[in-house]
Amino acid sequence: MYRLCLLLSVLLFGFTFVNAQPLVKVSGLVTDDLRSPLPLVTVSVVGQNQSVVSDDSGIYNIYSSTTSFTLKYSLLGYKSVLVEFKNGNAGRIIQNVSLTRNINELEQVTITSKQNQLRNSTTINIADIASIPSVSGNFEVVLKTLPGVSTNNELSSQYSVRGGNFDENLVYVNDVEISRPILIRNGQQEGLSFINSDLLSSAKFSAGGFESRYGDKLSSVLDVKYDRPDSSEATLNMGMLGAGFSSKILNKKSFVLAGLRYKNNTSILNRQDNKGSYAPNFTDAQLIYQQNISSKMNVQFLGSFNSGIFKLIPESRETQFGTLSTVMRLQTDYSGKEVDDYQTAGGAITFTFFPKSDLVIKWINSYFNTLERERIDIEGRYVFDEVSNSFANGNFGSIRINRGIGKYINYARNNLESENVSSELKIDQNYENHTFSLGLRFERKQYNDNLNEYSLIDSAGYIQPGGLNNFYQDNLISVKNNLTIQYYTAYIQDSYTLSANSTLQLGVRGNFNTLSKQFLLSPRLLLAYRPSTNNKIIRFTAGVYQQAPDYRSIRDFNGVLNLNQQAQRSYNTSAGLDYAFDGLGTRLKFTSEVYFKYQDRLIPYMMDNVRVKYLADEVAQGYTYGADLSIGGEFVKDLLSYFRVSLMKANQNVLNDNRGYLRRPTDQRINFSVYFQDRLLSSPTYKVHLNMLYGAKLPVGAPLVRRYSDNFNIPAYKRVDIGFSKDFLDDAGVKKPRLLDKYFSSFSAHLEVFNLLNINNTVSYLWLKDIDNVQYAIPNYLTGRQLNLKLIIKFKNSK
Repeated sequence: MYRLCLLLSVLLFGFTFVNAQPLVKVSGLVTDDLRSPLPLVTVSVVGQNQSVVSDDSGIYNIYSSTTSFTLKYSLLGYKSVLVEFKNGNAGRIIQNVSLTRNINELEQVTITSKQNQLRNSTTINIADIASIPSVSGNFEVVLKTLPGVSTNNELSSQYSVRGGNFDENLVYVNDVEISRPILIRNGQQEGLSFINSDLLSSAKFSAGGFESRYGDKLSSVLDVKYDRPDSSEATLNMGMLGAGFSSKILNKKSFVLAGLRYKNNTSILNRQDNKGSYAPNFTDAQLIYQQNISSKMNVQFLGSFNSGIFKLIPESRETQFGTLSTVMRLQTDYSGKEVDDYQTAGGAITFTFFPKSDLVIKWINSYFNTLERERIDIEGRYVFDEVSNSFANGNFGSIRINRGIGKYINYARNNLESENVSSELKIDQNYENHTFSLGLRFERKQYNDNLNEYSLIDSAGYIQPGGLNNFYQDNLISVKNNLTIQYYTAYIQDSYTLSANSTLQLGVRGNFNTLSKQFLLSPRLLLAYRPSTNNKIIRFTAGVYQQAPDYRSIRDFNGVLNLNQQAQRSYNTSAGLDYAFDGLGTRLKFTSEVYFKYQDRLIPYMMDNVRVKYLADEVAQGYTYGADLSIGGEFVKDLLSYFRVSLMKANQNVLNDNRGYLRRPTDQRINFSVYFQDRLLSSPTYKVHLNMLYGAKLPVGAPLVRRYSDNFNIPAYKRVDIGFSKDFLDDAGVKKPRLLDKYFSSFSAHLEVFNLLNINNTVSYLWLKDIDNVQYAIPNYLTGRQLNLKLIIKFKNSK
């Protein structure tokens, strides 16, 4: 394997001409203004990919590959210090540094640090995002490797958490709740997710048991920060599937973050069974600007524009499926086309006040507008055969039985415009052993929906006497909906330090909306205990989570709105253990959590392709329980690897259907993921990144019957992606190319192999009936094996 990886790397990157660089070692002690040692101070070489952290005694050691360089010393809550070294000699330098407290920054640090200790969340290693081999290229690929997260579609940025559906997940960017498109139905139509990985400074994810300060959804919270950068920089990434450019500009009293992205996955879609002319184009632009108005106030603007257009002129399709004894083949010729597009524009203005050292006040105002359109006019003429299982010349044998000759029509002219306006006030106050948090929020959502669609299937192949009555009509919808909903929410919570080893958080949310006219109270509790050994944390959570009805859940199969729908409600409890220990030559971290959720009010839904269709007039009860386990560490220096497994059972009982408990559409009993990184021993700048995913089979019912069922299964999802990379300016290499080192701080090339084992994963089914009125599920397969090349370049700061 070692020789194979080395050979592939050499073939990929070729030979690099380099020049030897002298090494300078800088050592010293970092103290505060009272001359006490400061641990956890980040010491970095400006313009080089090299940084260390001071130990518990404030001591640090760092190397520079040049004799002229600048060291930056930074710690949250303290003013950063720059020390310049000019034209020295290779060798060792002693440099002691003292950091001065930054009062304004320390105000935020004190409050934030206490909250971070209590959050039942996972800190995402954002440094790995660029290295994970991924077809979609979206940030959410890292979420799908986390415990508790289920997936069966690499083209989609949607994800299910602990038995919940795609609509039960919260996303925040800089404390702004993000509004996302809701109509786009297929993974192949999805473009760029909201989050730009190049602008990230931190990200936390909670799969449940999250605190009262977050909104009213049932499943999860993703909390992302685009914060003040350490220095100005620019990054360019480009590959076969798209390109992106980001810039970070740091000034004394302000900073700017800007990002542009473009994606085109035509080469991926051309490998699917549906042959035709694909034209998927997606663009995204984001801007973050923050200005310090005074020592006690700053203002931040976040702006975003996201656009996508998916065009398909289908030509033909051939799909073979079944078993060795019964092999089925569907051959289809198409006419017509599909055009789907969406545009989301919006932003937020946040005013942050620091009236005193232990008080932070935020006023957040946001606006998002989304226009989504579907234009589908496709006719397919199909031949459905059972073929012999003899295999010759790469094909199965002759036709045994013709199961049907027919045609189907898919037609849609759908338009949905949604508008979301909100204003929110958040206050955090420190008082001795308490951190009090409270918030007030007003939100108005407006929807203008024009639905006009139908699907017809004629299994006889011609229009029979009697017209449309002899067709199967999947959809025949022509409605216009206009709806405005207002939401009023408030929360209050207290994070209390019980002792040196234990903390308690109590909170409650209140919610009222003008649709269901319910007043909802959601109390939540979190208790954390850290023994004096300081190598483990034990957490217990309990709470009520209520999701008020929204437009998507109240719209039924026919587009009719159920205006009497009540909020969904879940009673959650969990217990977790984080344990750090030494093993396998590194520091390992083991995390585990068991959970139980009882839902006394759920809105059941079905999956049609990857489109969620709610049974808006029905109500269900359900329960979900499971365990999430993870272990990880740096098996190779500076490269984090981890192994994760989740076990879960999610059932529901649709009331008054006399069928009892059935599996929920997201009942994926086992999820397993591995992300492993390694270096080549003889050349550590060459790295290997392996991403493996397994998800057990998912229940699905035929959309031909408009009642919930789980009598069919999507097969288990199995995926292996591998990537090879080389950073020509990696500090692990002794030599660096002079030309690259002059202009760039990082210059890395990546070769990725998607779906290494070329497994045919099924994402959904096309449902057809044969001449005997027997219904068949024809699988829609995901992407096959594919190569991708990309470059990620970070420019040196010109200052």
